Amino acid sequence: MNPDIFWFLPTSGDTRYLGKSDFGRPATNAYMRQIAETAERLGYDGLLIPTGSSCLDPWVTAASLVPVTQRIKLLVALRTSLGNPTASARQAATLDQALGAGRLLLNVVPGGDATELAADGVFYAHDERYVAGDEFLSIWRRLLQGEKVDFEGQHLKVSGAQNFFEPATQPYPPLYFGGSSEAAHELAATHVDAYLTWGEPPQSVAEKIADVRARAKKRGRTLRFGVRLHVIVRETSEQAWADADRLISHLTDDDIAAAQRNYAGMDSVGQKRMASLHGGRRDRLVVGPNLWAGVGLVRGGAGTALVGNPQEVAERLREYSDVGVDTFVLSGYPHLEESIRFAELVFPLIPGKQPVTLRDRTLTGGAFDVRASR
Repeated sequence: MNPDIFWFLPTSGDTRYLGKSDFGRPATNAYMRQIAETAERLGYDGLLIPTGSSCLDPWVTAASLVPVTQRIKLLVALRTSLGNPTASARQAATLDQALGAGRLLLNVVPGGDATELAADGVFYAHDERYVAGDEFLSIWRRLLQGEKVDFEGQHLKVSGAQNFFEPATQPYPPLYFGGSSEAAHELAATHVDAYLTWGEPPQSVAEKIADVRARAKKRGRTLRFGVRLHVIVRETSEQAWADADRLISHLTDDDIAAAQRNYAGMDSVGQKRMASLHGGRRDRLVVGPNLWAGVGLVRGGAGTALVGNPQEVAERLREYSDVGVDTFVLSGYPHLEESIRFAELVFPLIPGKQPVTLRDRTLTGGAFDVRASR
């Protein structure tokens, strides 16, 4: 196992407790830069910049990180239902040039919440979103490879479309994507370079990987695979589970019921799979070894966390790697502190990651620390 480890930018805000509390942090650009700089310094491979009506714009956020980062990759949301493929290709090429070859990755997002899309003027049914996404990516990929494109589909039409700005990454920045429906798996097999899934138990992840891999093979393609998870890692297992309980300690039963009603109304297959792990019940949150679904009580999207001591969490990551996962997109509340904690505790146990602490050395934090104790 020598995986890529990404961290998450909380562009809709950050917190120590889910639900109402006095500890919420606003999603300011300064705070996003602080997390990004910290993640790069610690040795994370990338940052996921999400999308949604409650999030800062992912492209503007990514552009703001160009002057303050040098190495870390940025996985930026690409909304195929909202954008124009020609303008989007120009946008991607411009940001790719600014970051330098290999640093821009794109997370394809065809849909999610139909209510949110309707507020943005998009009224595609579930499978229509993926048809439109297929058309968008068919145009987008050809444009970034330098073609002049004429295309007419069910939803999109371009005539003489061109992209005049060559991307730094050839043939174009890699495409990542997550979705659990059959339509989503077909889109992944046809267009993307890496398939991501939310953190279901390893056997369920293995089944999804096998299905997407088989569909891609029929098209003569191979994909990479990743998992999106939260993490609550502490020096002892007891501390980790106590902090998991603390994270949801401010939630009321009404908070949970309202959130679950909202998610039940969505047409996202992945969201239904997340909700089915716990059914909105506090007594069903442990859904596998060190796998806890408490975040999903009130958070849409990724709703599971790996909880435990460093050795336990590293072992669970290895189990996902054993079924084909090579990328982990992680997060924890609050995201700044947890990025540091995870790197300190777990990086020494992950092949390819360097320890970020001074190990086996006497330190007091004073000016006259004993250097001979190295």
